[in-house]
Amino acid sequence: MAFLQQVFTGRNGPLAGPRNPGPDSGHCRTVIKSCGFEKRDGLRAHFLFVKATHDREEWFRETLSGLGYELVDLEGSRSGLLRVFIDGPKGITVEDCARVSNHLTRVFAVEGVDYERLEVSSPGLDRPLKRLADFERFSGRDASLKLKLPREGRRRFEGRLAGIEGERVILEVEGRKHEFGIGDIDRARLVPDV
Repeated sequence: MAFLQQVFTGRNGPLAGPRNPGPDSGHCRTVIKSCGFEKRDGLRAHFLFVKATHDREEWFRETLSGLGYELVDLEGSRSGLLRVFIDGPKGITVEDCARVSNHLTRVFAVEGVDYERLEVSSPGLDRPLKRLADFERFSGRDASLKLKLPREGRRRFEGRLAGIEGERVILEVEGRKHEFGIGDIDRARLVPDV
């Protein structure tokens, strides 16, 4: 899950373009990337070694599914904070959060992932909806959608989820059905039943 990347640097920073730098053209630094994080090392030989890696969210999704949990959302900050929101078939308890936190802490130690703080939490009552499967799963529930670009003069829509058709989400707003492409949705959340 980790890969090495040799980054060639010249006097003015990283060298761009497809050219192959010679031994006198600059320096080479090693960058270790693991599940979307980077760890830098000193100077190395002039070569490029890249192995394909999964997207960070996909890596977390696969890791958590092995434990029987679903990744709902993932947030990271420059200060090294990682927030992982998980869900399960029967909901999430404090023990579930502790189990996932302990597991991820061990995996990060093995992979050499540098982070300052890890927070594992349930998604809450206003659960984010990110994938088509989420919209289908919560069909019949009230949801709030914010679009990337305005439609009919507005970006926010709130109504009842009426399922999906292909790659489109169906939302019933005041008795009228609206269709939204999954790529047109900036953010979507369930509206809590209070």
